[in-house]
Amino acid sequence: MTDFGDSFDDKLTSLRDEIDEIDSDLVKLLQRRLQVTSKVGALKSGVGKPIYDAEREASLFAKRRAQASDAGLSPDLIEDVLRRLMRDSYVSQDASGYRCVNPRCKKVVVVGGKGQLGSVFVDLFERSEYKVEVLGQQDWPNSEAILADASVVIVAVPIRLTAMVINKLNNLPEDCILADLTSIKESPLFEMKKAHAGPVVGLHPMFGPDVTGLIKQTIIECEGRFPEQYQWLLEQFQVWGAKIYPVQAHEHDQAMSMVQVMRHFSTIAYGYHLMSEGADIEKLVDMSSPIYRLELIMVGRLFAQDPVLYADIIFANKDNIDMMKRFAYRFLELLEDVSLDDKDAFVGMFNHVSDWFGDYAGDFLEESKSMLLKANELKKT
Repeated sequence: MTDFGDSFDDKLTSLRDEIDEIDSDLVKLLQRRLQVTSKVGALKSGVGKPIYDAEREASLFAKRRAQASDAGLSPDLIEDVLRRLMRDSYVSQDASGYRCVNPRCKKVVVVGGKGQLGSVFVDLFERSEYKVEVLGQQDWPNSEAILADASVVIVAVPIRLTAMVINKLNNLPEDCILADLTSIKESPLFEMKKAHAGPVVGLHPMFGPDVTGLIKQTIIECEGRFPEQYQWLLEQFQVWGAKIYPVQAHEHDQAMSMVQVMRHFSTIAYGYHLMSEGADIEKLVDMSSPIYRLELIMVGRLFAQDPVLYADIIFANKDNIDMMKRFAYRFLELLEDVSLDDKDAFVGMFNHVSDWFGDYAGDFLEESKSMLLKANELKKT
């Protein structure tokens, strides 16, 4: 215990030493926790059980929040710490191998498997001990031999090349599963069913190529043909930790036009506007609130990536043009309210949209708080 007869410096040094000792103990406890979670991951993988267990996670948070409250600690703090720990533990558990759901699978061929997204699936299939081959552009002269005994063929090429590649896959084994990973679904599904008489499924991974695993990631599934024959493939994705979200292809494409195409297009337009206005990014960042910093982060993140990828997404479906024009019209409609100084119309619109969001507005407000805190913590000083 600290002797309060000591000088201020002595007291401070003694308290800091005590904190250092506690922190050291925390590191040891975290190391022990990581060792145990790694064993959990190996045990689950051995029986094919998904690493992520939503019910277990929710129960853990509830128990520890109650314990924190009883101890006079912030339940939010404890949950934040646990979420960060669990994110790391999922990574450590994900580092081990996975159960092979279908040992009878002869071979998985990933067309474009050397690309960023294709290589993610190549790695996961190999960690589940499937035989995997990659079919790249330079391999087409030998494609007949590569595809001859394939049980699964996954097309993971840029959107602009997808139809052309699928049309080359017209001599697959009858029971081979043909799938694609593009962000549009109606057109690829049509092409796959035309090229292949066997089982067909459209897949849209809702994550980027920078993921290290599929835990808590979503893969959209659009039924093509003979779904009973490709259920094992969806189960394999779930063993890897992914959530499968089934939806019809036309519904998928309509939704993506809003959550993906329009969002990317408006973000690009915003970045283009900032540049054209000669904005000083450094000053904007220095003066920004956490919410605006987060917006700048999302804009800058997009421009750090491949422009062809976003061009392919935006240009892939000409039906998106009318939707983006409607967005532009509504932008100008609101701008007209501002130019006419019609605050009542603007507030009325705001309340109408708020009613449309309903409970989600409040839910999103709460979810955004931790994101904004993180954005503020990462702000460079």
